[in-house]
Amino acid sequence: MPEAPEVEAIAITLRALVRGRRISRVRVRHAIGVKPQTAGLLNRSVSSARISDVERRGKYLLLALDRGCVSMHFKFDGQLVWFDGPADALKRNVHWDVGFEFEDGMLGFVDPRHLGRVHWLARPEDSSGIKALGVDAFSPQFTFSEFNEICRVRPRPLKMLLTDQTRIAGVGNIYSAEALWHARLSPFRRSDRLTAAEARKLHKAVVSVLARALECCLNPPPDFRNSQWWFTGLEKILRVYDREGLPCRRCGSKIRRVEQSGRSTYFCAHCQRP
Repeated sequence: MPEAPEVEAIAITLRALVRGRRISRVRVRHAIGVKPQTAGLLNRSVSSARISDVERRGKYLLLALDRGCVSMHFKFDGQLVWFDGPADALKRNVHWDVGFEFEDGMLGFVDPRHLGRVHWLARPEDSSGIKALGVDAFSPQFTFSEFNEICRVRPRPLKMLLTDQTRIAGVGNIYSAEALWHARLSPFRRSDRLTAAEARKLHKAVVSVLARALECCLNPPPDFRNSQWWFTGLEKILRVYDREGLPCRRCGSKIRRVEQSGRSTYFCAHCQRP
């Protein structure tokens, strides 16, 4: 699932491509991609609108318009692809759910599993998901003091706290696992039982892991014209995520995978302290 670094890289790259352009119309090929809204509402609200900026909030991508905005959530497999137009998409036999047509092309929201969503909003806070977001992990407000307070209010296991979007927005399975490995902390450790030094170390790990991931996601940047594009090179910086049974890069013990609230958690039981 795209987390804050991936969505931020998409926002930075897409901004240069579409900012200032006018959307001539919206095509909805698979209505499930805009539920619970309708294709008609999306087209009426967005057609002829000009994109003033491209932003990110947590894992949401926002196209700020001269009237309202378009929100996109990629869920597990969603991505964006640039076509010369609807005919080009058909010719290339590429699946797409929602297409934003411009004078010289079409930006397609692509999600074969139909889990991602595209909505028009009068303002971002009209989305219950966006309204509920906690402090963004990339923002200047994500200070150690703020993080320390989050750890102590409604204590939870660290993995669950880091991935709770209502508390820290933008961190998911991948980068929570990586930050905890770097901080040498167990994903099962209760957040209110951290010492000040441990909390500071984990905060630093979250910030540095996200920054390194964003650097990887921008080198090379997303290639929207290639329907097969995805972020490359991230596997080089991952230390535990998706490495079940492989040796820990620090101590050599085997990486374990367990489920926490139905989600995979990767960790080294030897060097991540409970």
